[in-house]
Amino acid sequence: MKLREQRIVRAMVVVLVILALVAFARSVNWPETWRAMRATSPGLFAAAAVVNLLSLALKSVRWWIFLRPIGVTSLGLALRATFAGAALNNILVANSGEAGRVILVSRAAHVASERVLATLALERLFEFVGYVVLFAAAVSFLVLPPAINGLRPAAFVALVVVIGLLFYLVRHPEQAELPTLEGEGLLHRARHYGRGFLRTLTSISTGRRFAASLALSVVVWALQVATYQLTARAAHFDISIVGTIAAILAVNMGFAMRATPGNVGVFQMIYAVTTAAFGLDRDQATGVAFLIQIQQILPVTIIGLLASPGILAEERRHKARPDNILPGEPTPARD
Repeated sequence: MKLREQRIVRAMVVVLVILALVAFARSVNWPETWRAMRATSPGLFAAAAVVNLLSLALKSVRWWIFLRPIGVTSLGLALRATFAGAALNNILVANSGEAGRVILVSRAAHVASERVLATLALERLFEFVGYVVLFAAAVSFLVLPPAINGLRPAAFVALVVVIGLLFYLVRHPEQAELPTLEGEGLLHRARHYGRGFLRTLTSISTGRRFAASLALSVVVWALQVATYQLTARAAHFDISIVGTIAAILAVNMGFAMRATPGNVGVFQMIYAVTTAAFGLDRDQATGVAFLIQIQQILPVTIIGLLASPGILAEERRHKARPDNILPGEPTPARD
């Protein structure tokens, strides 16, 4: 697709999202939504925020599993970069914080960015794998709204595809190569970057790391269910676990793309529409959705912004360390 056509498509998507949000906002009884938010139990709300922070911390551990074999052994660095990236995602569109994670770790640990990017690609893959596992299990054993239950074939196809991809990565440890090009042009540098990325991707893909990452992914998504459920309970919103799981599946269907910073507005609309399918009040559900995002966005953003100076300080401490992990050097041993 040409650049001009891509811009036209993006503009149309933005316009459609804005129109949908305006229509949703006009249909909400905002005084009722505000009353639901004001009646929130502080203790349960704080507990939900703590559980959410724990789930994000486990995501950093999952990333650290892949960072260790490329020489980034600091769990603290992975933790700070994960929170900093999440903070950027909350204030920018299109998950821009992921690029920030790569830059921060690459500079702080003096590791080539293509290698860090490969580890992040696997970490994000397992975020998706955990979602697919939850989706497939939910449509198999739970009674869900027709709009979600109708996606059962797609859930099973996605599960088969991700399982096949994981087996392929584990069973093909050979070094991936791209043809080299002479010269110093942009294409030459891109291929050099791509070689480093693919070499790292194949060298760190092992069964042990994948098994540990899958286990962490299941726990992370379970903690997200707990976060949503605790927030609903704090707001006296009588939603079942099944309803909470359905809402999580719905609001995360487009987790790779964010139409607004923090997905604010879109999140509330999808959550309210999904929970209304269970016979719950949509105005109260809108208030709960705002509460979920408040406890997910504000603490994470504050911690992430505070974590960024720590990453810069780590970069200064490692400034004298030679950059001995370049793409052309031997890759770490598979275990």
